[in-house]
Amino acid sequence: MKTLNRVDPIRPKILKAIRNVCVSAFASSVIVFAVVSITYQSSDQWQSSRAPTEVFAEPQNATLTTNAYVLRTGVDTNTAPLARTDGSHLFVKEATLEGYREERPNLKSDRPAAVKVVNCSDPGVLMAIQSFNLRTFTGLEFLEYQTPVQGTRANECDVAWRFTSKLEKSKWRKYRDFRRYTMGYNEDFSYTVIRSGRWHSGSNALSSRNRARANVNIRNPEMDTVVQDDEIKDKMGLESRFREGRYLYYSRGGDYCKNMNQYTWSLLCGLGEAMYLNRTFVMDLSMCLASSDTQGDNGVEGKDFRFYFDFEHLKEAASVVDDVEFIRDWKRWDKQHKSKISCRKIINHKVTPIQLRREKSTILWRQFDAPEPENYWYRVCDGPASKYVKRPWDALWTSKTVKNIATEIISSMGSDFDAIHVVRGEKAMNRELWPNLDADTSPDALLAKLQGEIPAWRHLYIATNEHSYHFFDKLRSQYYVHLLDDYCYLWGNTSEWYNETTRLNGGRPAEFDGYMRVAVDNEVLYRSKTRVETFYNLTRDCKDGINKC
Repeated sequence: MKTLNRVDPIRPKILKAIRNVCVSAFASSVIVFAVVSITYQSSDQWQSSRAPTEVFAEPQNATLTTNAYVLRTGVDTNTAPLARTDGSHLFVKEATLEGYREERPNLKSDRPAAVKVVNCSDPGVLMAIQSFNLRTFTGLEFLEYQTPVQGTRANECDVAWRFTSKLEKSKWRKYRDFRRYTMGYNEDFSYTVIRSGRWHSGSNALSSRNRARANVNIRNPEMDTVVQDDEIKDKMGLESRFREGRYLYYSRGGDYCKNMNQYTWSLLCGLGEAMYLNRTFVMDLSMCLASSDTQGDNGVEGKDFRFYFDFEHLKEAASVVDDVEFIRDWKRWDKQHKSKISCRKIINHKVTPIQLRREKSTILWRQFDAPEPENYWYRVCDGPASKYVKRPWDALWTSKTVKNIATEIISSMGSDFDAIHVVRGEKAMNRELWPNLDADTSPDALLAKLQGEIPAWRHLYIATNEHSYHFFDKLRSQYYVHLLDDYCYLWGNTSEWYNETTRLNGGRPAEFDGYMRVAVDNEVLYRSKTRVETFYNLTRDCKDGINKC
């Protein structure tokens, strides 16, 4: 019989023991390597001094750190700017920006580390500027930013951005600033703003054409503190104003105390000439309302331009300066300097803007001393000048306080309303020029006419110069009638309008005058669903009198 080969039982036990030892050694080496890698701190100064466990445990760095090369995700900040085709960056909403106010690391020194050269197109630069603006200009809501560009120095960036005030009820009003920022590094080598320039100091952020027209504030390079400029006002120094600026100054002419239509027509002529000559228009903010605009017997002087028009928008749309401030600085310059400011006086409107195109004097002073109608401002734009000088109609907006009153009235009617414009007053009493107006605008005639135009029980706003409040009571049987006087609390002594106009009027209460009433009525009329006008709708008479249709 063959003898069977039997395996030695000791050999498998030895192999199994060796395998177990190898596995244990491998596992131990992995654990040791992991512990060493976590607790090890490099002596290299360019490596982070924090352990990875601290980095992973830090809440604000849960996804990505904010540095010069990495953008945060929307989960981390909710404020990543949205790229647009024109190179600008658009914010989502102000409420989402709260997450962007990250905690900065504690620096050993009081100031961030300086940087010699900065790449302004780096996304981290824009994020640092956005964070700085949020902390500095707490009263503003930022809408969009342009891509930063290089400033005059290697560590400076110029940025243009649009904003609106948080107190602004009309959110569609946008304003613009362009500033210069000096950049530095945080401890973690992310960008930060060391200091910023003043209003409109970042001229490189503009196009070459607009850059030549911009009035730039020169920042003091030695200034180390941040400029707190919450009100966003242009506080141009004398040097930059009169050495770099060019001005067009109109003295008061025959348009003063004329009706508002003539005033705006003449004012837009002056603004148009200033734009044609590439000059800043020196503007008189003191107005006189004609009797036709005040609904009184005489004109009223001492009215402020800002009662009726949006001066902030005008400064945004055109280059203008208040004449009170301008003349004060002009006198200061003459006292402080031996060299006087060059000024050319022009006494005749027949000197055309075309002839002044190459004039180098700092100030062009048009004086209107001739008798009427030769002393009207708009005469400058007559004749050949009308081909070159264009009136900037989009520069004149109704004042924000007046618009806000109209907005409140519209909101009270649910924004779905109809309106009727009823002209009466002196025209209704003048039967020679308007023989049918009084009868055609009587309550019975109005009710009969409106029943074919506007369905019953609609909200109906009546814009009128009729003094009797109860004149339209008969219409209340068919419509929900609204009159301007129903909303007198909107300009009462606790209203926003009252507070703002009192501030502009030197602490004295202002009057809600006839022109303001017309301005509010017009704003409401233009936003109505159905609008019925007096002339061409309600009456057979012509707007300008008999036989003048």
